Amino acid sequence: MPKPTWKTLSPAQKAALITAGTVQTGLFVAAWADLSLRSEERMNGSKTVWRAALFLNFVGPAAYLALGRKKSDWTEADIPDQTGKVAIVTGANSGLGFETARALAQRGAAVIMACRNPAKADTAAKKIQSLNPAGSVSVMALDLGNLDSVRSFAEAFKAKYDRLDLLINNAGIMVPPQGETEQGFETQFGVNHLAHFALSAQLIDLLNATPGARVISVSSTAHRFGQMDFDDLNWKTRPYNAWQAYGQSKLANLLFIYELQRKLDAARKGTLALAAHPGYAATGLQGEGGGMQLANRLFAQTQQMGALPTLYAATAPDVRGGQYFGPSGLAELGGNPQRAMSSERSHNISDAWKLWKISEELTETAFSV
Repeated sequence: MPKPTWKTLSPAQKAALITAGTVQTGLFVAAWADLSLRSEERMNGSKTVWRAALFLNFVGPAAYLALGRKKSDWTEADIPDQTGKVAIVTGANSGLGFETARALAQRGAAVIMACRNPAKADTAAKKIQSLNPAGSVSVMALDLGNLDSVRSFAEAFKAKYDRLDLLINNAGIMVPPQGETEQGFETQFGVNHLAHFALSAQLIDLLNATPGARVISVSSTAHRFGQMDFDDLNWKTRPYNAWQAYGQSKLANLLFIYELQRKLDAARKGTLALAAHPGYAATGLQGEGGGMQLANRLFAQTQQMGALPTLYAATAPDVRGGQYFGPSGLAELGGNPQRAMSSERSHNISDAWKLWKISEELTETAFSV
């Protein structure tokens, strides 16, 4: 994807940048002028030190943004040949999942689009097929809101395929009204975490039997405000907060991946467990509201760019198990993919172990690596 330039920015984006620069410049000028008018006696500290501080405050941020960070230039064109590989992408009929499935198919993979709505998935598959990909796409029904559907999908897949190179746990829902899955789990926790946990458990033997296999879960920067309330994971007793529930489910994604990699290492398996987040990408997750759509147009990156961290985790040859990837731009909101750091809570081994055991109990699934 071409990098944005001043000419490609919209008028609103240009106005926002000019406004921010004007404010910063105005603050600097006002402070410098006031400092120049003051005597040493009217200062807390040395005027020379304060001048240096003001200069660094004005120039330092710009210098850091321009020169202080390593930049990633990894793009879809860098995806290695995927010929012969079999990949499952959940929620592949739209958004990040669609772009992930498309890119893998174009590089030669046989991609299974695991989707709740077969009609929409068929339409998406035909769109990819119209691009004459080197690989293939096919649709299989998977409703992550129903663990019976998860089991049926896993059984049908294993009956048809004898290998699985990539399991990409991409599908997710974001801040819906309070609801429950078929088995009575809070919708976001049930779909975003529990269903993917159960799916991974039922396919782990096939993954472990495939050399170089990978499991990738798509998390979010929202995991940073997520907290695991083990006494009420499904929001049965506390007032429902959609954003907090979303953050909890995205934190659960990371706790799961890190614990899975520890178990794979202990069992000396070659399968890699990895995670990624898309930054701020314009997808259907944000809904159709005017405010969110305006914000998407002003600040969000494209779906294609948002899918790159997942694609990097799935295909880059230099990754290591237990790593987490996201955009390399400012605050990880956008940009080409690189290694990211997740919150301290996501590395809590005790919480990860507890979540694993509870997830096995809730899904009635034994997850043996």
